[in-house]
Amino acid sequence: MLQTIRENSQGIIAKAIVGLIIVTFALFGVESLIGLANSEKPPAEVNGAEVSAVELQRGVELQRRRILAQMGEDADPAAIDENLLRRQVLDALVNQEIQLQSAEEQGLYLSDAMIDQMIVSTPDFQIDGRFDPNQFESTLRTVGMTPLMYRQLLRKEQLIGQERSAYQLSAFATPAQVKQLLALDRQTRDIAWTRLSRDAVEEGLEITEADLKARYEANLDRFMTEPQVVLSYVELNQADFADPEAVSDADVRGAYEQELARFEADEERDAAHILLEVGDAGEAEVRAEADALRQRILDGEITFAQAAEEFSADPGSAAQGGELGFNARGVFIGPFEDTLFGMQSGELSEPVRTEFGYHLIKLNDIRATEAPSYDERAPVLRAELAAQQAEAGYVEALERLADLSFSSADLEVPAEELGLAIQTTEPFAETGGSSELTNNSKVLRAAFSADLQDEGLNSAPLELTRERAVVVRVKENIPARQLAFEEVEAQLEAELRQERGSEALSARAEALIAALSEGKSLDQVEPDLSWSVAADMARESDQAPLAVNRLAFEMARPAGEQPVYAEVALNDGDLAVVELSAVNEADLSDVDAEMLRQMGGFMANRYGQLSYQARLEAIEAAAEVERN
Repeated sequence: MLQTIRENSQGIIAKAIVGLIIVTFALFGVESLIGLANSEKPPAEVNGAEVSAVELQRGVELQRRRILAQMGEDADPAAIDENLLRRQVLDALVNQEIQLQSAEEQGLYLSDAMIDQMIVSTPDFQIDGRFDPNQFESTLRTVGMTPLMYRQLLRKEQLIGQERSAYQLSAFATPAQVKQLLALDRQTRDIAWTRLSRDAVEEGLEITEADLKARYEANLDRFMTEPQVVLSYVELNQADFADPEAVSDADVRGAYEQELARFEADEERDAAHILLEVGDAGEAEVRAEADALRQRILDGEITFAQAAEEFSADPGSAAQGGELGFNARGVFIGPFEDTLFGMQSGELSEPVRTEFGYHLIKLNDIRATEAPSYDERAPVLRAELAAQQAEAGYVEALERLADLSFSSADLEVPAEELGLAIQTTEPFAETGGSSELTNNSKVLRAAFSADLQDEGLNSAPLELTRERAVVVRVKENIPARQLAFEEVEAQLEAELRQERGSEALSARAEALIAALSEGKSLDQVEPDLSWSVAADMARESDQAPLAVNRLAFEMARPAGEQPVYAEVALNDGDLAVVELSAVNEADLSDVDAEMLRQMGGFMANRYGQLSYQARLEAIEAAAEVERN
């Protein structure tokens, strides 16, 4: 065979291939051939720049973690739509790349030194107010990132933020625009309105059976039931494994002794403090000031309470002489708490440095939590120990249930082996039922899965909570069916009455507006109605219903003495006919320069946001994005 290979390698074609490989190696390196063998397209390309699969995978994982954290301890990863999650993360990465390219095109820049400064000044990466590399790396590991990945992410976010800030901070509002907005905001209007009742109109409508049947026949597709299932199931509950009587007195006594030790260590301390902020002052200067103030207190020149009221920068305690009251461990920041719980009653501490500044701490009193007696705690401890023992039995039974349900053709064997009752659910559709079980997402997915629907299998154990699990199987499939006319007759009548009532009510309002616009009075057109009046009504005033108020400020200004009219739907389904008789301009004589400045700042910020949003829409529309 080797001789054959040697002979074939002497041909012209073989030599050409070898020559091509040599040239490729020389020009591009071995990576070029590896790339040819592994040429999978990236998930997306933005103006020729790739959004890598690694970025997408990392983004999906981070977003999945956030979602599961929000779902709580009973989070179900299977409830997350992976395709939807991937699309959302990819869209976000594409938008980020578009914005990053825009920022770089503007010549925006972030040096490595600036990134370093941001990292070392981030509180999450600090211990006792100082940057700690181990803390930095540990924090990043919890979110699946490396320091290099974090630096790249920080750079992107900051560059995008620079461009956003450039638009937002460069926007401005002219004094004329500010005054115009203030004038519109303070403008008032003279209105009146009258209510047209929907109920009164609907009561007078006649809905015949023929009308209802015609509507039924025209909407047969709407009146189909959903396919439903009835499940059989067995439930395993950890509480059933708890047996307080099986817990020995010795175990209860041991648990009580352990609790006593914790009670003896559990104490509260009544403290007061004075906070001196570092601020613009130098570190050494503030420390010297704290030392001097401490000495003045020790010399009796000033009391601690007086010093706190005069010098403390803590607004919550300064007025109370620095008093913080009784607190246990876990309330205060590390250095403060460590100092406090190492002091003797009546002692005044040396200055303590925290991220807030320098503290002088005074310990007023110490009180220990009084431990309850054995007789008080024994029933509780016995129940807790029984619950702990039940957990082991529950886990063992859950594993046994999984094996039995997998190997059994029904639920009879698992129920008999574990002493469980076979129960039945009410019929329910894929959208869920009315009970906790039939509305559980895990149960719904299992009930309508191919394994249970087509194969007739038992489900795997489905954990409803950490202490409860069920195994389900389909007992009955109820196919979709056409609802009879009699079953939906009441619904049809309600729909028709509402629709025709709306039409009749709107026609009545239009006729009333037409008559009023011709100069007729309300008494002439609708003697049973009356006007509700709101003179000089301001925006968002409670003089009229909210819908009436908003419509009044959207209506065109009256031309001359003739009011203008419009209709609006109210929250309860009634209609209101609104009369606008006058628009009253605002008096701006009391507007001072400070108010104009604040309003101008608000408007400029809003204009900046809108400008940047318009910029984003423009660059996103112009970007060439290819999703693979």
